Amino acid sequence: MSQSTIYKEYLLQSEPNKFEAENLQAGEMIINMGPQHPSTHGVLRLEVLTDGELIVDVAPHIGYLHRCFEKHAENMAYNQTIPYVDRMDYLAAMNSEHVWCMGVEKLLGIEDKIPKRVEYIRVLVAELNRIASHFVAIGTYGIDIGAFTPFLWLLRDREHIQRLLEWASGARMLYNYIWVGGLYYDLPIGFEDHCREFVKYLRPKLKELETILLTNKIFIDRTANVGILPLDVAINYGCSGPMLRGSGLKHDLRRVDGYSVYPELEFEIPIGQGAAGTTGDCWDRNYVRAQECYESLHIIEQCLDQLQGNYKRTPEFDPQEACPKKLRMTGSQELYFRAETPRGELGYYFRTTDRSDVPFRCKGRSPCFSNLSVLHEISKGCMIADMIAIVGSVDIVLGELDR
Repeated sequence: MSQSTIYKEYLLQSEPNKFEAENLQAGEMIINMGPQHPSTHGVLRLEVLTDGELIVDVAPHIGYLHRCFEKHAENMAYNQTIPYVDRMDYLAAMNSEHVWCMGVEKLLGIEDKIPKRVEYIRVLVAELNRIASHFVAIGTYGIDIGAFTPFLWLLRDREHIQRLLEWASGARMLYNYIWVGGLYYDLPIGFEDHCREFVKYLRPKLKELETILLTNKIFIDRTANVGILPLDVAINYGCSGPMLRGSGLKHDLRRVDGYSVYPELEFEIPIGQGAAGTTGDCWDRNYVRAQECYESLHIIEQCLDQLQGNYKRTPEFDPQEACPKKLRMTGSQELYFRAETPRGELGYYFRTTDRSDVPFRCKGRSPCFSNLSVLHEISKGCMIADMIAIVGSVDIVLGELDR
């Protein structure tokens, strides 16, 4: 008998599986919730143990959207893997590409050779994508709890971002724009001016969002004091991003690790403060995402100032100048590189072998996986009707979760 089998039997003897029918207590019932959303068919099923209307425990079951990303990465050259990176968190593909390329560049030792204009463009498109991702999170969350109009407004404004990113990259969602050592192409002529117009347009729209949704009494009643995630629990489960900051900790890898040109930029780190209920509840997590959109606009403006000032477009500028013609590692290395995406800490672990252009081992650390793992902790004692509100506040993308 293997050690793992012995350990599993020990766990079952010490704590019987509560989700087995023979172990149910009087009044308890097992309910399957989902998959009911169009993008979660066969992907996320919640096994909920209830006592009347109260949730006793919940077990998430994931599967059937496995991207095989890690095995793809171990059989392809580093620069050929970027289209697969796009398909993990397909709502924030620019952010995922940025993390992957910075990790590979650190392996190659060329991170200091990237032109400043390239770095500012990378941050610019990543922050645009961050706003677009948060708009989907907040808009669909409104639908989850019965508010339809904010979803239409946010998708309308997200469309402006999609058009800008499509103008730059040629693709609407899966961009393959950030390359190892550079970019696919420089920004189109006039992009910076159109981007400034968008920033001016969006700021008052964010104020409207706060009025119609975040400060709406019905929204507050549905989200405040629901799904409370204490800070110590968030840390112990490895939560990151708005999930962690919503519980009150100013932890943002753009500040903590100071990668790319973020140390040269000014921005605040919004945190949950229990303004509508208890710190770390569903309302706080959505509040943090909305406030991060303001900060992203501030970052975008600073990037535009640099791109139109110190690092202007020049005829001789080549965004692929630092791109290696052939990616080959020197010596065997191990590296874990992480960065901040809209959902938290996305990290890639690489193990390389000498003179190889393919990683010997690649592992993706998904923020969604860690964030979802805390679901059973923040759902206990809540009402069944609050389950969807809690799941929506986690903001999961299943392509990254089941990677």
